[in-house]
Amino acid sequence: MVASDPIRLVADVHDAARPLADVAALGGNLIVLGDLLNWIDYRDHDGIVARVCGSGFVAELVSLRAAGRIAEAHRLWIDFAADRADDLRRQHDEEVSASYARLGVALSGCNAFVIHGNADRPAELIKHLPATARYIDFGVLDIAGISFGFVSGGLPVEAGVPVPGESAEDEIREKLRGIGAVQILCTHVPPAIQPLQTDVIGGRQRGSVAVLEYLTTHQPRFHFFGDVHQPQAVTWKVGRTVCRNVGYFRATGRPYTLPT
Repeated sequence: MVASDPIRLVADVHDAARPLADVAALGGNLIVLGDLLNWIDYRDHDGIVARVCGSGFVAELVSLRAAGRIAEAHRLWIDFAADRADDLRRQHDEEVSASYARLGVALSGCNAFVIHGNADRPAELIKHLPATARYIDFGVLDIAGISFGFVSGGLPVEAGVPVPGESAEDEIREKLRGIGAVQILCTHVPPAIQPLQTDVIGGRQRGSVAVLEYLTTHQPRFHFFGDVHQPQAVTWKVGRTVCRNVGYFRATGRPYTLPT
């Protein structure tokens, strides 16, 4: 498998527009594996929610979520928004649009392929992508003579709370059935393998059984993904498939380059 132009991959951009522009300027092909928006950076509490709701609210929310008290975190938001939901929604929408506009400029002129993650709003993302960038919900593309399968979406965080960027396990499974066998699989979520799906900060686990089933059946050469910012393991093998978390781009500013 030899690519004529470099193929670089990033995930979990989370509004890091300037580093993304630097990578885009390197040329070649750039694959973006979701989570372009930055709602909350758990390291410094920066992000859309802090700008709209304030740092005190974010500190309390992060504390609850880090402790696994998801229902309480959801209740905190409901109580906070009780008498100002419309105004908060408007401000959040404005921040989302501004963030995607920055990221769209960063990708301008770059031959980019973009899927969404759980933190994204796909419809808004699509509106702001430049002409040189292609959004893929799911499907197969030939990039530099290599067959890539793409499946977007992140797993739900809380049952019964609809989020535009999230996909139920059954939906991910259907998308995977639709792409069939490929040389390289690209998703936002990792497979359901403990060291790949477990974040060492807070212990959150987000792995897809459907993705693992696909890898076991089809054995692509590589599976690239993101979603877990501080995983127990970055790489793993499922049969002959090399699974690789391409890294938390907002923190590192570094892409992963496909081996030739």
